[in-house]
Amino acid sequence: MNEKLQALRDAGVSIWLDDLSRERIVTGNLAELVETSGVVGVTTNPTIFANALSDGEQYSEQVAQLKADGASVDDAVFELTTSDVQQACDVLRDVFDATDGVDGRVSIEVDPGAANDTDHTVDLAQRLWKRVDRPNLFIKIPATVEGLPAITATIAAGISVNVTLIFSLDRYRGVMEAYLEGLRQAKDGGHDLSTIHSVASFFVSRVDTEIDKRLGDGHPLRGKAAIANARLAYEAYEEVFSGPDFIELEAAGANKQRPLWASTGVKDPAYPDTMYVDELVVDNTVNTMPEKTMKAVADHGEIRGDTVHGTYDDARDVLAALEREGISYDDVVRVLEEEGVEKFDTSWAELRDTVSNELDKA
Repeated sequence: MNEKLQALRDAGVSIWLDDLSRERIVTGNLAELVETSGVVGVTTNPTIFANALSDGEQYSEQVAQLKADGASVDDAVFELTTSDVQQACDVLRDVFDATDGVDGRVSIEVDPGAANDTDHTVDLAQRLWKRVDRPNLFIKIPATVEGLPAITATIAAGISVNVTLIFSLDRYRGVMEAYLEGLRQAKDGGHDLSTIHSVASFFVSRVDTEIDKRLGDGHPLRGKAAIANARLAYEAYEEVFSGPDFIELEAAGANKQRPLWASTGVKDPAYPDTMYVDELVVDNTVNTMPEKTMKAVADHGEIRGDTVHGTYDDARDVLAALEREGISYDDVVRVLEEEGVEKFDTSWAELRDTVSNELDKA
């Protein structure tokens, strides 16, 4: 194990790979990353699947069979992606068992076209859960206003959820409440709460991208907002999951919903390429990284222990200073959520186009 990645794990951060392909699975690359780089989870999205399908030959046999069976594009997307996730779940099953279900997780996203449709999101989550049929699956549900009741309903059904696309602190509190309400309903429905897990994916780098654009070049607040925002999210997490609402559920076996730092690849080359890892080290969190970022951390990351506790007042000062500069936090997070849903839609369309092309070639 690389010493820097080991130090990250020792500090309580679970390392998840933000990538998946059938080639990684069949060549043993994913298993090797679990063994040598401390990878204990995998996240996916439509763009990741589209890239894997475009670049790899491992799908040709299944694509040909799907075409012979007369599968529609949407059915082919469903079968190809769930097959990969199912196999990845199997690779990570030992991690899942060894951590009592905390890690060893693989996430798959509901069709983002349902982001603003609660009932459709719940139906898709249940369909994915049944198809993959692995206890170490996470269903990714966007944290839109319409997504919140879908999160509650999915948790209430005993299905573990990765809540994605969180930008704002207020929305994050709504996500945590949706999780707690789902646990209450699951308990009333007779589910074993100890088997239900969740992470809340708080997006990081996109916050700096949007705010830096508004600040302009050379401003001293550039590159400060995203880390401040995430640190205050952890403060909110500590408050909620040490509060009376959760303690009562914890006594019944409930698990905390861990914060997950997403979008941790640095977008601005002026910044250190490991900053969204180094500056967000704190216990009981997940950092899901592109392999490029993970390799950078292994090579020259500065893992110096907890870099979150003791920073909350400074983080509030950063957000207050941005407001004084005329940067509206509420407007920034609104724009980011709208763009995030749009990007999900675009990447899903690209995945459908890729699968359609592969079917045509088969």
